[in-house]
Amino acid sequence: MPLPSLDFNINEYMLPCMNKKLLGVDCPGCGIQRSLALILQGDFAAAFTMYPAIYTLLLLMGFVGVNYFYKIKFASKIITALAIINVILILTNYLYKFI
Repeated sequence: MPLPSLDFNINEYMLPCMNKKLLGVDCPGCGIQRSLALILQGDFAAAFTMYPAIYTLLLLMGFVGVNYFYKIKFASKIITALAIINVILILTNYLYKFI
């Protein structure tokens, strides 16, 4: 009896971008799912190329998660700074797609 295959294709389970599907235009978040999939596969450079804000988003989410369990003194200022950096990176990447 053969063992079940562990070959898992994550691309089959990705959600479609409704903005792109309905309007035909990428949204500012287009590429984040594929970027996370690339990180899980260990292709860190391709993940950055796919969605440059992925690492700062992961840093922000990680910091918020740590702050939830362990209160950090200047957490609100750090979260605000990380959020601003993320917004700038996301908007810059989004505008770069159209240039």
